[in-house]
Amino acid sequence: MANDAKKEIVEKVKQIIAEQLGVDEGEVTPSASFVDDLGADSLDQVELVMALEEAFDVEIPDEDAEKIRTVQDAIDYIDKHAKVGK
Repeated sequence: MANDAKKEIVEKVKQIIAEQLGVDEGEVTPSASFVDDLGADSLDQVELVMALEEAFDVEIPDEDAEKIRTVQDAIDYIDKHAKVGK
C-alpha cells in the first residue's frame, strides 16, 4: 500500500515539475537538476515550490526549499512531509 502512495507522489511531482517548467515529462528524471537539466531560473524554482506546497498541502520553509535541487530531492521531501496517504 505504501508503495502505491509513493508511486502516486512520484507521478504527481513529475507532472507538476513538467507543467511548471514547461518541459516534457520524459525529461523529468529523478536525477534531473531543475537549473542545469530543466532550465529553471530562480523564479521558476520559487513557483515550483509553491505549486508543490499547494498540491500536497505541505509547507516548505525557505531553508528546505534551497536544498531541493533535483527531481529526486522534491520526491523525497514530499514523500517525507506530505499528508498524502498517511
